[in-house]
Amino acid sequence: MKETKSVNSLEELEEILNSEIAVLLYFNTISCNVGEALEPKVRTLIKSTFPKIKFYTVDLNFSPEVAAKYSAFVEPTILLFFEGKETIRKSRNIGIYELQDAIDRPYKLIFE
Repeated sequence: MKETKSVNSLEELEEILNSEIAVLLYFNTISCNVGEALEPKVRTLIKSTFPKIKFYTVDLNFSPEVAAKYSAFVEPTILLFFEGKETIRKSRNIGIYELQDAIDRPYKLIFE
């Protein structure tokens, strides 16, 4: 059972970025096999290793204005925000260990 929180509008996203310290946006579509396969791995990584990061999905088909504002036109794309600022951007071929290494330092600076 996964509790998927999805972002559907720019207003909603602005509210999230202003209220949460750390937010991961996972841009994807249902038709992207790579994105579908990677999402549970990213979700598990965040939940187990970086529990203070809030995980949200953005479906490129349903939220084109969010994708346009953040230039996320490739799927999957991961954007990680710390304190409202985009800190990490990964697209297309994303390695889970590479992602973990990228998140580790800023996460520790903010939460430890």
